[in-house]
Amino acid sequence: MAALAAEPSPQPNAEAPSYGPMLEGFDYPYPVSWFSFDSQQQSLRMAYMNVQPAHPNGHVAVLLHGKNFCSATWQDTIATLVQAGYRVVAPDQIGFCKSTKPLSYQYSFQQLALNTHALLASLGITQAIIVGHSTGGMLAIRYALMYPHETERLVLVDPIGLEDWRAKGVPPISIDQWYARELKVTAQSIRQYERMTYYAGHWSPSYERWVSMLAGLDRGPGKQAVAWNSALLYDMILNQPVVYEFTRIQPPTLLMIGDKDTTAIGKDAAPPEVRATLGHYPALAHEAMHAIPNATLVEFPELGHAPQIQDPGAFHRALLGWLSKPAAAADAVPAH
Repeated sequence: MAALAAEPSPQPNAEAPSYGPMLEGFDYPYPVSWFSFDSQQQSLRMAYMNVQPAHPNGHVAVLLHGKNFCSATWQDTIATLVQAGYRVVAPDQIGFCKSTKPLSYQYSFQQLALNTHALLASLGITQAIIVGHSTGGMLAIRYALMYPHETERLVLVDPIGLEDWRAKGVPPISIDQWYARELKVTAQSIRQYERMTYYAGHWSPSYERWVSMLAGLDRGPGKQAVAWNSALLYDMILNQPVVYEFTRIQPPTLLMIGDKDTTAIGKDAAPPEVRATLGHYPALAHEAMHAIPNATLVEFPELGHAPQIQDPGAFHRALLGWLSKPAAAADAVPAH
């Protein structure tokens, strides 16, 4: 694990990279393909990586990224799963990263699940292990609820949505307010937030690649479209809770939780007494484990919101350990 370090100084804007509206100029770890389809009366393109193993084990893993992540941030997990024999499909959802950013789109987790299902159908995939991180966890839950017989297993990595922030007192936030906030995002603000929330106060130079990815997209020629889609997506996340449907999840489920995670959408807009009640992941994880019918919980006591990036060794040992067991016998797997 990286040692606690002072936050590095941001690059001057004149030297910092700037990427196109579909993240042109930022290299992904594997070849990128695009799935073209029509949705809501417009033509869209969904970027994805489709990585084949040298020695297939017959299983497909679909990796769903979080709100401030892209499919590229799964690079270590892709390599690990492929080495273990899994075919891996890692898409960028519409509105994110290398995929289309429409100026008019009614975002819902159902719509994103429909888009993902259509992508998999185009690849001839009818059964998959669905792995979702952060916002991708909320999407993975919706996917598993919509397609229970096509979801072989469900893996939730620090999923947000383990609580209903609005019901707990987060005030209404308009899309225009989200948009104004997103227009102010900088490399410095991204780095500060990630250091404290994603990596539990720790920092490693390897994390700078992901700061550069987001900041370069935010400062590029598609800045307004990127910020607008981000605002629409935040509105979706805040106002479409999944926590009330945990008891309906059918596939065997693995919860992988960094106990030092404190993520809660809209927390900074909430009054102090409400803010203090939000984002308590150890407690939320145990509540989710008991609500989901066939769930296993793995906790990483010293990790934050992105355990697959902060400590990939521990994360992948736990993940592969659980996946290697028969579905009916996938018991708790030690994190270390």
